[in-house]
Amino acid sequence: MIRSIEELPLEGRRVFLRVDLNVPLTKDATPAVADDTRIQAALPTIKYCMQRGARIILASHLGRPKGEAKPGLSLEPVAGRLAELLNCEIRLTDEPVGDGARKVCADLREGQIAMLENLRFNPGEKANDPKFAETLASYADVYVNDAFGTSHRAHASTAGMVPLVADRGAGFVMNKEIEALSKLLDAEKAGYVAIIGGAKVSDKIDVLEALLGRVETILIGGAMANTFLLAQGKKMGKSLVEESKVALAKNFLRKASQKHVNVLLPEDLVVAQSLDAEAGTVVDAGSIPADSMALDIGPKATATYAEKAKHSRTLFWNGPMGVFEKPAFSEGTFAVARAVADNEFGYTVVGGGDSAAAVHQAGIAEKIRHVSTGGGAALEFIQGLTLPGIAALNVTE
Repeated sequence: MIRSIEELPLEGRRVFLRVDLNVPLTKDATPAVADDTRIQAALPTIKYCMQRGARIILASHLGRPKGEAKPGLSLEPVAGRLAELLNCEIRLTDEPVGDGARKVCADLREGQIAMLENLRFNPGEKANDPKFAETLASYADVYVNDAFGTSHRAHASTAGMVPLVADRGAGFVMNKEIEALSKLLDAEKAGYVAIIGGAKVSDKIDVLEALLGRVETILIGGAMANTFLLAQGKKMGKSLVEESKVALAKNFLRKASQKHVNVLLPEDLVVAQSLDAEAGTVVDAGSIPADSMALDIGPKATATYAEKAKHSRTLFWNGPMGVFEKPAFSEGTFAVARAVADNEFGYTVVGGGDSAAAVHQAGIAEKIRHVSTGGGAALEFIQGLTLPGIAALNVTE
């Protein structure tokens, strides 16, 4: 059983709130938050703790400092932005653990907020070091995990420290993610469409294999589609392919046929000689010039994929259809995003990462039933895997 934050005794207690504040920063001399979407997502849980009179200890990682304190990856700009949004003071510690951090946490009064410096400044976080986990746990009376995006990692702040805190549970973001993604595990196969894109077959083959037993149709796009097209004997020019995964792709297509799962690959593509091209050329999937590379799905594939997305009963989408950061190669991704948003009657989920960024850029996120805050975590969840950060929250009654 996982307790909700609403079931936990928070008043006057030190609440260790693991949030996901891993946000992009500007590249200025003094970095600022470039996109505060994840900070905004954490606000309801933080505000609830404040209203209940908790002494709040926020903890997050930022970037990949590789166990070293790096000024450019300090949570200082994040704390500043959060303070603006909450209109209150947030005391940022000098380091994740230590005498200074302990004193800041100990001195908190009801409703006040401290933020531990970037957890990954300490190598004990990613290593799930028992001593580091024990130190983090010593700061708190209550543990709340609201960082779904990191729940597939067995780190000190998401797994190691959790059993050491008697009262523990899930925040509003975590609760929403578990509820929304669980519906995909329980969905009927009929009318269930999965759209899987991205760069590499090797990154997504596990989820593709798992989906074979759950869905009716799989639409494959992005650079990973190139490897599947190569597996069908098509010449891919200079396109990004994983030649070492061709056998894997062939085997997957064979399994899909045996299980009567309809796998669609792009029938046409937008190609160019380089990523810097101002425009692309539409060609059939089997007619890519030797000096060109596939950078987006073509208009025929886009229309087919959009039609499937719009009329599905259940839909899961993870991964772009092309290099959507470049306007010349963004139409496939944004057309799919619009189609998912136009699905009025199906249950639609976008699985974090670049696809979540695309629906936000298109301004249609509110029309989708659920946009996940965690790409990798969402992929593991819909495979039915046990996520360490969620498993750690379970308590026996």
